[in-house]
Amino acid sequence: MRTYSGTKEFEGATFVRASFKGATLRFSDVSGVSMRGVDVDGLDIDSHDLFFGSLFVNGVDVVPLVDAELNRHFPGRELQKAQTPEGLREGWLAVQSAWQETVEGTPTDLVDRRVAEEWSLAQTLRHLILATDAWLGGGILRKEQPFHEIGLIFTGAGEMGFDMSIFRVEPPAYEEILAVRAERQRQVTDFLATATADLLAEERENPWGGGDWHPCVGDCIRVILEEEWAHLRYVRRDLARIG
Repeated sequence: MRTYSGTKEFEGATFVRASFKGATLRFSDVSGVSMRGVDVDGLDIDSHDLFFGSLFVNGVDVVPLVDAELNRHFPGRELQKAQTPEGLREGWLAVQSAWQETVEGTPTDLVDRRVAEEWSLAQTLRHLILATDAWLGGGILRKEQPFHEIGLIFTGAGEMGFDMSIFRVEPPAYEEILAVRAERQRQVTDFLATATADLLAEERENPWGGGDWHPCVGDCIRVILEEEWAHLRYVRRDLARIG
C-alpha cells in the first residue's frame, strides 16, 4: 500500500464514497475532520492529546467519557491532575505501584518485543527516564544538561535540532534500564516528600523551549504523571496484543 508522508495535499479535501478500510494514520493532524454517514465499525483511535480538546460522536463529546473510563481502568489516574502536594504524592504512589505490577509481571523474553511501530517495554522505560530528566531535572531543578545517556527521546527530535549526541547509540541492557529507572523514580519520590504548596506554585521554564508556556513546579510534576499513566496504558495495550 502507498504511504503518504509529510504531505498537506489532503487539507480541506472532500472524500465521497471513498474507502479508507484498513488505512493507518500516524503522527498526523486530523483536527477539524468531519465524517458524515460513515462506517466506523472497528475504528481505533489512540491519541495522547485527546484530553486537550473535543471529539464528537453523533453530537456527543466523548472525551469526558473516555477520561472517566480510563480512570476506572487505572485507579489513581485521576490524581495526575491533583493540585496539592498530598494529592501528587498519592498519585505518584499509585502510578508507581501500577508500573511495578506490569514490570514484574512481564516475562523477560517480552521486554524487547514491539507491536507494529510502538515502543517495547524496555524502550518505554527509557523514555520515562528521559521524561523525568526533562521535567524534574531540567524543568524543576533547572539542570543545564539533565539527560541520562540511555534516555529515549521522542520521534523526530533530531530533525527539530535537538542534540542527539547526548544519547547512547547502542541499546542498553535491560538490567541497566531498570537500575536507572529506579533511581529516577527515587528522585521524584524524594522531591515530592518535602514539596510544599508554595514550591509547587513557583514558575519555571518549559524544558523543551518556547516562551508561550511557563509551567509552575506543580505543572511539571503533573506532566510526569501524565507521561507515566499514558505510557503504562500503551505498554499494557501492546502486551495484551502479544499475549
